[in-house]
Amino acid sequence: MGLLANLARGIVRGADRMAETTGKRGPKSFHVSRGSKKAGYLTSSGKFVKVREMVPEIVVPDMTGFKLKPYVSYKAPPGTEEPMTAKILFMEVIAPVIEKDVNDGTFNPENLTKYGFEPTQEGKLFQLFPRNYVQ
Repeated sequence: MGLLANLARGIVRGADRMAETTGKRGPKSFHVSRGSKKAGYLTSSGKFVKVREMVPEIVVPDMTGFKLKPYVSYKAPPGTEEPMTAKILFMEVIAPVIEKDVNDGTFNPENLTKYGFEPTQEGKLFQLFPRNYVQ
């Protein structure tokens, strides 16, 4: 289309429709560069080529015979259990084993690896506090 045809279409349809949709011009829910990614690429001639590996695949398990509902109502009462912390986990899992070993007389402070203590973080995929950890 020529320049005059584009100008005429802009005047007839309205200049706002011809403008690019930006964060200021779009609705409140529109944000530039957010949303779904393209499942392919554009060639130099402008043709879109769809790549099957880039298409998201949603895997849904078979829920036949499952008793629970797939959602939790907002009206459900809050849970009664307090959130799990490191201290609660230690007191429930490791502390009884240490207490039993102290009572039996088999506790050895040199052999803390028995209770899950790791003296170094070498070879770990995620190191705990690498700047503060004693090496």
